[in-house]
Amino acid sequence: MIKRILLVIVLTFIGSGTLVAQERLIEKANQKYEEYSFSPAIDIYKKVLDKGFVTPDMLKRLGNAYYFKADYAEAAKVYKRLVDEFPTDLAPEYYFRYAQVLKSLGNYSESDAIMAKFTQMTSNDERALAYRTDRNYLEDIKENSGRYELKTFDYNSPYGDFAPSFYKQGLIFSSDRDTGNLARYRHTWTSKDFLDLYKVNVDSISNNFVVKLGENINTRLHESTSATTKNGAVIYFTRNNLLDSKNEKDKKGIIRLKIYRAQLLDGIWTNVEELPFNSDSYSVAHPALSPDDKTLYFASDMPGTLGQSDIFKATINADGTFGTPENLGNNINTEARETFPFVSDKEVLYFSSDGHPGLGGLDVFATKIAFGDLSGKITNVGEPINSNLDDFTYIFDEETREGYFASNREGGMGEDDIYAFKEIEPLMLDCIQQVTGTVRDKISNEVLVGATVMVINEENVEVSSTITNSKGDYSLTVDCNQGNFVRASTEGYTPAEEYLGISDGKPKIIDFYLERESITAGFGDDLAKLLQLSTIYFDLNKYNIRKDAEIEIQKVIAAMEKYPSLKLQVNSHTDSRGPDPYNLWLSQKRAEATVNYMVSQGITKERLNGEGYGETRLVNTCGNGVKCSSEEHQLNRRSEFIILE
Repeated sequence: MIKRILLVIVLTFIGSGTLVAQERLIEKANQKYEEYSFSPAIDIYKKVLDKGFVTPDMLKRLGNAYYFKADYAEAAKVYKRLVDEFPTDLAPEYYFRYAQVLKSLGNYSESDAIMAKFTQMTSNDERALAYRTDRNYLEDIKENSGRYELKTFDYNSPYGDFAPSFYKQGLIFSSDRDTGNLARYRHTWTSKDFLDLYKVNVDSISNNFVVKLGENINTRLHESTSATTKNGAVIYFTRNNLLDSKNEKDKKGIIRLKIYRAQLLDGIWTNVEELPFNSDSYSVAHPALSPDDKTLYFASDMPGTLGQSDIFKATINADGTFGTPENLGNNINTEARETFPFVSDKEVLYFSSDGHPGLGGLDVFATKIAFGDLSGKITNVGEPINSNLDDFTYIFDEETREGYFASNREGGMGEDDIYAFKEIEPLMLDCIQQVTGTVRDKISNEVLVGATVMVINEENVEVSSTITNSKGDYSLTVDCNQGNFVRASTEGYTPAEEYLGISDGKPKIIDFYLERESITAGFGDDLAKLLQLSTIYFDLNKYNIRKDAEIEIQKVIAAMEKYPSLKLQVNSHTDSRGPDPYNLWLSQKRAEATVNYMVSQGITKERLNGEGYGETRLVNTCGNGVKCSSEEHQLNRRSEFIILE
């Protein structure tokens, strides 16, 4: 057995059940929404809907207008109609927004049902996953590999050497070199050899020599995995359960592990005491300290553990007492083993695990925990630190870029060996993704200078923002370890946004095309284009109003009802097929048919004029004698709505 019995905390039970990822948080109403006044299209579309004319695109626009306005009750009504009447015409995004507004209204069960449909439609969407994206983890590890240069550790022995920790200018580590025999049994507490703590290059006594720590630290049983305060006056270390010089076993006959604390007084370690959250019923081991020495990190299988062993933290109060241990949560801890924590000066947590994707056995992982954020990406540090065997007790000095770890990989001197390393390329822990693009007017395609582009996280909190330059371009970065919304807005336009899920950090281009909140129109403008209506088309040699055209004309009618002073001229056209006089007559009939339909719907005749232009205003090159497809000819059989007043 590898003599680091302290490597793996002995279990009384293995936690059962699967980790269930939590639902994505709702995008809530934000005060900033009230600053925007949305397009008159809301009123127009409502009028059209009230008359019984409906299309999926119209409902999508109306629902989105309410959504951005944070009018979730009305948005829910529109999205419900979309889902009920046009399920096959919907992109997954509409199911997601519908679920969000339902949740904001407290309809959790109904929201869950819609999210289930969303998940079925978008198996690769971050919001639809109950767990992190299933990446090719071997490729991820390969990308992180090659960042370290391994060096020999001159103080290894033919026995077990591991658990290095920084102390003054040297190291403290654990070894069974003075008591070792080869009768080792993995993952049991029955070995007859003992682990003690040793120091090297700490003081004049240990200069280039391996020297045991004092007898108050080392006992006839096992001591290992230590951490000392910055001033070197206090040490925390792991020892097996020892009471009055007798090893204590729990009811199952297992000797548990505990963390002890000692003080250095006059060069002697004294006042050895066990920590208050130790127990004879579970193990507490592998101490590590935060950069300010105010937080103790450790591994345990205490109640509340998610798996075989988890990493916990406890506050160290000014008077030396401790706060209640806290589990670091299911982003860091798994159903398997998480152990051997180490926290660097820049608040990067390094730990070993066989629950996160690795190369085999225990691998070393890293994640940023600054400001108490435990939700960051868990990164496998790659080869050569990690191997297909156990790699553990990693420590790192960010100033010198040097560190140490232990492994039982092949080629070592003993069962476990300590390895020195030099970091030659920093590990990329921050997942920073660059997002660039251009913001334009959707109708004119003109660039919008000074538009605001914001990054908003899934808690609806603004993370960062920028404005577009003289070319309408913007550039910003997002944290690609989490989902974010990128939203573009500017005065007089309806905001638009795009969701970015967890990604590999590759640059992303997002161009925004914003719709105007209100339309400024003048003489000669085509109202249909301003309202972004579909073109009013006619069948060959026909002038009756088609069903698809009827819906678009209803939108024009709604606009005229909203603006009573609006007067229009209906210009109608034909394709080039047929004699010119016939086409002129046919186009006039189309103009009259369009006007008559609008009059039948309540628009007074005095506000409308109709004129046919035959084939004189083709939109393409399909003139007389030019061979064109039916689709190309169709583009010319149309009506336009030109503003007269």
